[in-house]
Amino acid sequence: MSFVPRIAIVGAGPGGLVLARLLHVAAIPATVFEREAHALARPQGGTLDLHADSGQLALQLAGLDEDFRRIARYEDQGNRVYDKTGTLLFSDDGTHGDRPEVDRTALREILLASIPADTIRWGQNLSEVRPRADGAYDLIFGGETAGPFDLVVGADGTWSRTRPLVSAYKPQYTGLTFIEFGIDDVDRRHPVLSAFVGRGKMDAQSDGRAMIIQRNGNAHLRGYAIFRVPADWATATFDFTAPTLARARLAKEFEGWAPEFLDLIHAGNDHIVPRPIHALPVGHHWPTRIGVTLIGDAAHVMSPFGGEGVNAAMLDAAELGRHLVEADDWKTGVSTYEAEMFERVVEPAAYAAEAVATELSHIGQELTLKHMNEHIGAG
Repeated sequence: MSFVPRIAIVGAGPGGLVLARLLHVAAIPATVFEREAHALARPQGGTLDLHADSGQLALQLAGLDEDFRRIARYEDQGNRVYDKTGTLLFSDDGTHGDRPEVDRTALREILLASIPADTIRWGQNLSEVRPRADGAYDLIFGGETAGPFDLVVGADGTWSRTRPLVSAYKPQYTGLTFIEFGIDDVDRRHPVLSAFVGRGKMDAQSDGRAMIIQRNGNAHLRGYAIFRVPADWATATFDFTAPTLARARLAKEFEGWAPEFLDLIHAGNDHIVPRPIHALPVGHHWPTRIGVTLIGDAAHVMSPFGGEGVNAAMLDAAELGRHLVEADDWKTGVSTYEAEMFERVVEPAAYAAEAVATELSHIGQELTLKHMNEHIGAG
């Protein structure tokens, strides 16, 4: 690269941190701006299955393969599907899979440890990316300004403050709302429920609702009750400031299901929150604008079905980093990355859109079983 641009990365999620790591390895300076006050300011979310040709590949390219193997849970790749009566319809222990689970917090820890501490500026809540007359950009954080930067990479998620510079599209509500809950120390405190869920993920759907439970590290289960409802239904129906009442109301939604499902809800801790699911249109793209680009959910947020979101974000980061390093002109590197990314994410985004559209349909469970069996056959 004949000219090394001044680079800002907005967002310290997996995509932003993978890009920062790759640029650090290539001796290209970059600054990451993150709105959270510090690395443990909030829970980072549930478990992730990292795919060999995307998330795992990005970590290999970043030189973090050994660190990944240290945190990967190959033993938690199983899948179970139940009907509402608690009858087991499908079971796979996942022992031959290559999509190991990792906790988001553990993944973030190894990425943060791989870059200099002063790469990240914490507590920076972006309000605006402001173009300058000279073609560079300033980042505005309340009354403070950082810059100038030649390249601003938006890795700032679903509600990106960077996206409006290149695209007028906003994520749209998909019609599904998840209500998240968690169960702590499940192996010791609730061994029957631990055995019911198994090593990996459990899925059940009936009566226009569903429940997905994921095994996380440290004997923690993370559950999602899923409903096809208006976007404001959860906040209008539940008092999330009173967890005991919220759990009781959630259990009422599953009346008539097997006792194990209700027990999972009642065993939950006080972290119970609504998650309306939003997505950008399949094929979302924009004309190249010199000095601004997007990765991950900022570029192509999709529903969580298929587990492609974080994998796509990490591969975006790997590909953008590669093109920035290899191109003679960084501007050409960015435009090449965008053209390839637009094409690459169409298939996973289309799958996620179809999955979210058919979830809770009258053949929803049939489609889930079909997908599980196809996955086994492909393995």
